[in-house]
Amino acid sequence: MAGKFELYTDKAGKYRFRLKAGNGQVIASGEAYESKASALNGIESIRKNAPDAKLDDQTD
Repeated sequence: MAGKFELYTDKAGKYRFRLKAGNGQVIASGEAYESKASALNGIESIRKNAPDAKLDDQTD
């Protein structure tokens, strides 16, 4: 099963999203957004930018 984005509202009524792996584990989550459209824009930004994202390993 492929991963999926879940769009939801938190207790404060803000829009949030999380990305779940195929096994149901949360692997990323977004900040709180005032509007649904803004949250959807956040999801689209990840879809657009993540495939080519480089790793900046700052542990060294």
